[in-house]
Amino acid sequence: MRSFIRTREAAFQSVFYPQPHLGIPFSTRLPAITHSQHLLFKPRYSTRFAARMTTFEHPEFKVPITLPEGLSQDQLLSFHPFNSWLQTLQASLALQSTNPSHPFHQSPYLLRSITIQAYDLFGPRRIGFLKLQSKITTDKNEWLPGAVFLRGPSVAMLVMLIPDDVDTINDDERYVLLTVQPRVAAGSLEFVELPAGMVDEAGNFSGTAANEIKEELGLDIPSSELTCLSDLVSPEKEEVLIRDGNLPRGVFPSPGACDEYIPIYAHERRVPRAQLGEWTGRLTGLRDEGEKITLKLVPMREVWREAARDGKTLAALALWDGLRRDGKV
Repeated sequence: MRSFIRTREAAFQSVFYPQPHLGIPFSTRLPAITHSQHLLFKPRYSTRFAARMTTFEHPEFKVPITLPEGLSQDQLLSFHPFNSWLQTLQASLALQSTNPSHPFHQSPYLLRSITIQAYDLFGPRRIGFLKLQSKITTDKNEWLPGAVFLRGPSVAMLVMLIPDDVDTINDDERYVLLTVQPRVAAGSLEFVELPAGMVDEAGNFSGTAANEIKEELGLDIPSSELTCLSDLVSPEKEEVLIRDGNLPRGVFPSPGACDEYIPIYAHERRVPRAQLGEWTGRLTGLRDEGEKITLKLVPMREVWREAARDGKTLAALALWDGLRRDGKV
């Protein structure tokens, strides 16, 4: 078993920490594609792969950052997910020294360098997605896996509809809106999940799912009618606050590789029973020919089963149940 673990660690390190004699990051050893080939795959965005690289020092944290050809320092430093990730990481690393009870206090990890390996542009200059490799080691050359895909946060919405003629609400009378749509990263053309999107500058839930809810049900969801379940959760122990107090409030669906975090919001609305019955019969998740996204209205007691593959859904149900037991919702 020990031999297997050492072999596995060596293989992992050879991929994510290329040896100096290789001279170039791992991603640049991937086959290149031509611009015309790339347009066939993603006509609205442009993707660059590391080729000629330049290095600069971060103005605040003094960390060397290597950029691929075509990506400027100004573009990188204006990409909010990168700045947020770096500030959060550095704050967590600083806790090693300031907190004597930290498990890494005696031999702290330091961020040595960052290499930007690939990026997607949304439009002519704005970064949409970023792939990087960070080198984080101790003075004893212990290391942490540092491959990161940056895309920034999104939000998920637990929309619950209740008949307006009930006094005591139970899960048999509470219905939850789900979306059914293609999710290529999951390899699915009919992924069932909670509505996802963003809260826009006006404070309203927005995005493709919000548009579908507006179109199908005529519902706008303003910020005044939103409850952020993630904000209502507070650690009971101060030790947890010390170690994770700088992390944003939200669910991290893939913290081993991606910075994305998802604050979970809830919206509860009473509607006429007849209207709810009509929606329940019509919103079954079945799509018309060529329709990309549709809605599904499900009794709350069945949501965990209907959307069992969606981490947002399971997180929202767990938060709602826990906060309800604590009397916070």
